[in-house]
Amino acid sequence: MSEGRLTHIDATGAANMVDVSDKAATSRTAVAEGVVVMHPETLALIREGDAKKGDVIGTARLAGIMAAKRTHELIPLCHPLLLTKVKIACEPDAALPGLRLTAEVRVQGQTGVEMEALTAVSVACLTVYDMVKAADRGMRIEGIRLLSKEGGKSGQWRAEEEA
Repeated sequence: MSEGRLTHIDATGAANMVDVSDKAATSRTAVAEGVVVMHPETLALIREGDAKKGDVIGTARLAGIMAAKRTHELIPLCHPLLLTKVKIACEPDAALPGLRLTAEVRVQGQTGVEMEALTAVSVACLTVYDMVKAADRGMRIEGIRLLSKEGGKSGQWRAEEEA
């Protein structure tokens, strides 16, 4: 775990937005991942481009990018940020079976982009579900987590590898 104090709680216990006005603007990057587990037949529909609603992977990418840009509108204490990069990768994984999604977000700013990466991958996963739910309502969205972050006062952090 990290070192103690919750930054979004003031001395009285009230939620507040962190004051970043004295922090230096630095290059910051965060990467998050999630998976959508589905029937093999559903994955085949996506791979073959036969989903009734259209291009599942392309639509999920766009939804993730849009979500990252609007994170401050969804998460109450997030700062609005001028993002410099949002990249959504969506890879078929027959071993799941399903799709493995990652979101990489960058900013030159005073606060990190972990929430933007997590929001982007979450919405991209939800979009996959929405696009093919008619074929497979039993899909599961799993494993949404931060993989890494770089920049800022706390420097670099990487998730431990799963056993």
